[in-house]
Amino acid sequence: MGASERGSFLPGWLFLLAMMTALAPLSIDMYLPAFPAIADSLEAESSDVQVTLAIFLLGMSIGQLVYGPLSDRYGRKPPLYVGLTLYILASFVCMFADDLATLTIARFLQALGGSAGVVVSRAVIRDRTTTEQGARAFSMLMLALGLAPILAPLVGGLVLSAVGWRGIFGLLAVMAIILLIFMHVTMIETVSRLSSDRLGLKGTSARYLNLLSDWGFLKYVLIGGLPYGGLFAYIAASPFVIIELHGVDPQHFGWLFGLNAFGLIAGSQINARLVTRLGPGLLLRRVVWVPGIASIIGFCSVVFGFQSLPLLMFCFFLFLTSLGFLGPNAMALAMEKQGHRAGAASAVMGALQFLLGTIGGIAVTLWAVPSALPITAIMLGFGASSLCIHHLSIK
Repeated sequence: MGASERGSFLPGWLFLLAMMTALAPLSIDMYLPAFPAIADSLEAESSDVQVTLAIFLLGMSIGQLVYGPLSDRYGRKPPLYVGLTLYILASFVCMFADDLATLTIARFLQALGGSAGVVVSRAVIRDRTTTEQGARAFSMLMLALGLAPILAPLVGGLVLSAVGWRGIFGLLAVMAIILLIFMHVTMIETVSRLSSDRLGLKGTSARYLNLLSDWGFLKYVLIGGLPYGGLFAYIAASPFVIIELHGVDPQHFGWLFGLNAFGLIAGSQINARLVTRLGPGLLLRRVVWVPGIASIIGFCSVVFGFQSLPLLMFCFFLFLTSLGFLGPNAMALAMEKQGHRAGAASAVMGALQFLLGTIGGIAVTLWAVPSALPITAIMLGFGASSLCIHHLSIK
């Protein structure tokens, strides 16, 4: 960050990166209210429409692994041109899809395109900042990631009621067009010397194997990424726990869900203020135990029969708030020594986060019992694993 930018709450270049990063969660959350309408329109079951969400997550993981090495080889902007263009075209295909198979394929292509912004944004932050500044910048990205679950379903519901579900994908396409224009006009290329590494399957695989064998990098990826398994388990199971198990009116669920998302936002913004004074390493050591403690309280309350929604909500809030500290600092420390391969490192980080998140979401779905035990146990497992890796590998 330049001297003039350090005092700014959100520099223009970082705001652009935040918006490109937010495109992925917006693509996930904005069309959720439209599931029944999509099922009716395409003559499909609502459960079949959910496949389009799973395929999107798969596309996000694969896409990041593709764009990471490309951004190291050709610079940060060329993959964004390709990715955002693909995202725009795929969004229009989603908009005009007349069967579920077409929509599913288009969602996969949409994810492949949208993943470019996610992986390149992390690499650009590594290019432009020191470790402490990077932790602060990643905290700002968490602001966008925290706002998306709050605003996207609301906006999606409004568009759905106004013009129908196809308008949601039209709006996403327009947003991507605006981002593409602003990226072209305002974004500065941050790779001054392009890599000469080969991009074939053998060279790319070797690069990823080297990263996965670099414990100094991988430990921070796992410390920051494992709790995302708990986060996705919470996203998947919280409607059942809050609405069906504790009888909360579905109209009020959004407020409780938004409250926990606000905790993620608040944690990331407090972290942004503290990290330049305390450093990412110290903050990580102080916060890494919180997800495990929060989830063990919820787990014990369920095991011992104390079925309290306020207590569960407190545990969820504490877990998500801690991610606002844990994620940015772990990202900054993982990327600290990866300047020569920041794109590939960002790709590994993002792909593992989505993989761990998908595992958490699938696990809580398969563990189908009428209790809050699955969600609290899975959150505890991921939170405790992150804590164990930290204490075993970092002195």
